[in-house]
Amino acid sequence: MTDNPLEAYSESLRQQLEEQDPVVLVGVIVALAVVVITCVFLKYFLTSKTVRSAVLLVGLCDSGKTLLFIRLLSGKFKRTQTSITDSSAPYKAKNDRNCTWTLIDLPGHDSLRSQYLEKFKSAAKAIVFVVDSAIFQKEVRDVAEFLYMLLTDPVVYRIAPTLLVVCNKQDVAMAKSAKLIQQQLEKELNTLRVTRSAALSAQDGSVGGSLYLGKKGKDFEFSQLPMKVEFLECSARGSKGKDGDGDIESLEKSLAKL
Repeated sequence: MTDNPLEAYSESLRQQLEEQDPVVLVGVIVALAVVVITCVFLKYFLTSKTVRSAVLLVGLCDSGKTLLFIRLLSGKFKRTQTSITDSSAPYKAKNDRNCTWTLIDLPGHDSLRSQYLEKFKSAAKAIVFVVDSAIFQKEVRDVAEFLYMLLTDPVVYRIAPTLLVVCNKQDVAMAKSAKLIQQQLEKELNTLRVTRSAALSAQDGSVGGSLYLGKKGKDFEFSQLPMKVEFLECSARGSKGKDGDGDIESLEKSLAKL
């Protein structure tokens, strides 16, 4: 008789298996194999359904989204017009990992942007929010309202895609810097948060599906958000317009790090 409990258990188990009907044993093994294969398949299936591979280009009308979309894909200059539908194409990031994302240019008109964002937001690996730096001072309220709507969306908050705020049209003499745009947006978003919170409180605490922006009790800063946020300066048009290259290297580098 062995003194090793493990060996004794193994021997007992072997004897019990030998006494079983081979047909029953085969049935048990097949059943176990089916369970394992099913688990592996379900894991693969569910994981493949949640893969996010889209880079969304969003922003107000005339911010330069479509030209930026074209520059990223082809490097070329092309005259554009206001988009009324989405455009998409595969974009190969400039890195050693051979990453390919689906670049999607969404309409910027206020009557269209919500429905297209609703359509694509769950697939977003990153969101490129394009700002017209040349006339930002005039549009700061509209830009902040769009950004507030985006950042308090429950789906966007949950999946936390990288947010790249691209301060476009830096080739224009009166363009605001990325740092100044960030500071002014933080102030405007802080004001919007106060007014929206007050309005929601007046509606018996109904939040309408949106979330509180940032941290309670503190002035809003982009660093409080659950996603990575970068402010970049670029010019889709470039200093030489159609005869030259766009200045979009900072955006390309950020996309390469996704």
